[in-house]
Amino acid sequence: MFTKKKDKFAVMLTDIASNLKESAGYFYDFKIKNEDDLREFADHLKELESKGDSYVHTVIMELNKVFITPIEREDILSLAMSMDDILDGIEQASALFDIYAITNPDEYMVKFVENIKLSADEILLTVNLLADKKLLDMREHAIKIKDYESKCDDLYREAQRQLFATETDPIKVIKYKEMYDVLEGIADSCQNVANTLESIIMKNA
Repeated sequence: MFTKKKDKFAVMLTDIASNLKESAGYFYDFKIKNEDDLREFADHLKELESKGDSYVHTVIMELNKVFITPIEREDILSLAMSMDDILDGIEQASALFDIYAITNPDEYMVKFVENIKLSADEILLTVNLLADKKLLDMREHAIKIKDYESKCDDLYREAQRQLFATETDPIKVIKYKEMYDVLEGIADSCQNVANTLESIIMKNA
């Protein structure tokens, strides 16, 4: 397992999780007032996504250099890649907000993003526990991430039901349905992180 002195892979995974938390927090907190704000919003999240890509690239390079890793190399790679999938989804969602000029996200989008932000908070907490070798303490946080994903499943169904029941503009239906699809995909990526964390607990605790 990771040694008392923070293992380099622990540091790298924490960097990815910290960047993810920052991105999800920005995604949730940013107040969009007009279409110019949308460009700033999307551009900043693109920068954070690029930073995340460079972190993952570093993990892959380091895994290729070393023979012995603190936990299975597949688990380190899977955790890095699954966190990166969330960040990719956040960046994709911000780009869609910009492309579709959605300056007033509806209540479903706001709740989706809140759950994603809360999941990112839990992911960083869990990765820090992993770095500190507190594996059994990780489980409750992995369960919380899955709970947030479950809430997003319910939101997704309710949002679609409401959209098709009340919206008459076919263009808006297409735009909003795609937004819900992307946001639901981000929540699924959060669940994949939780599954990877649970697998690590099972193998190493």
